[in-house]
Amino acid sequence: MEYRLLGKTGLNVSRLSMGASALGGVFHEVEEQEAIRAVHAALDCGINFFDVAPAYGATCAETVLGKALRGIPRSRYYLSTKVGKYTSPEGYGKDLLDYSRTRIRDSLEESSARLGVEYFDIIHLHDIEYLNREQTERALDEGLEALNELKREGRIGGVSFGIYPLDLWRRILLSYEVDAGLVHNHFCLNDTGLLDLLSIAESKSVGIINGSPFASGLLTERGPAAWHPASAEDRAVFRRAAEFCQREWGFPITKLALQYSSQHPSIPTTLFSSSNAESIRRNVLWHEEPLDFAVVFKVQDILRPVINKQWAY
Repeated sequence: MEYRLLGKTGLNVSRLSMGASALGGVFHEVEEQEAIRAVHAALDCGINFFDVAPAYGATCAETVLGKALRGIPRSRYYLSTKVGKYTSPEGYGKDLLDYSRTRIRDSLEESSARLGVEYFDIIHLHDIEYLNREQTERALDEGLEALNELKREGRIGGVSFGIYPLDLWRRILLSYEVDAGLVHNHFCLNDTGLLDLLSIAESKSVGIINGSPFASGLLTERGPAAWHPASAEDRAVFRRAAEFCQREWGFPITKLALQYSSQHPSIPTTLFSSSNAESIRRNVLWHEEPLDFAVVFKVQDILRPVINKQWAY
């Protein structure tokens, strides 16, 4: 496993990092012991950065990750979680947003208890664009200041955001002081919007974490979960691309997607999620194989109707 410096955070992160959303059953039902084995497999493969959120599975992902990391020396991994977005008791997709100073501090204490740690290397303000951006300004004001206070107090290392819209990313990178940014679904086979942000991030030494190489399930054989906003027509395009990879080249589209997202030289780390130990090991092997751009071009030609299409997450 190769490692890269994540901007001005000082963290030397693995080129592949593990997102824990799958541990919370965000994509499909998971078995806890298998999910724990997946985390241990990631560590054994040299992955040293794990990202989670209380919103994933209504705190389930943090709970399972905490069990998996129990007894693992803290020096073996970096850990980030998120604040501000929480899953309603009504279920996934019924979001509660609260970027107040009090809620952020309470959220950090709750995450700390679930994960069994006192210190977080990075904290992201989570999905501040949700609910028609009605909480965006409060997140950028009170929420960001709350994280800066926690950083000054030594409770967290880096201040970051975990959001989707490119226009909001551009505003944040140009106008606010942050250490890192978790940009999801913008550097994968069907979307290269992240490339437009890299020069700004590099000029300010903001460490970019590239999330969702499988396009939130669109670039998989299983397909996305029911909550994904892609239309039936769009899903059919992705299915054709997946069928083409398997039929013409004999490998799943997930291999091509993982390689394409994780091998860009200017992106320090790419964050994928899995609750299966074998999938973790397989992804690491795929990452280390050279990418065949001839196949990339053919697949992207199939994906042309959805290239750089923005989803209403």
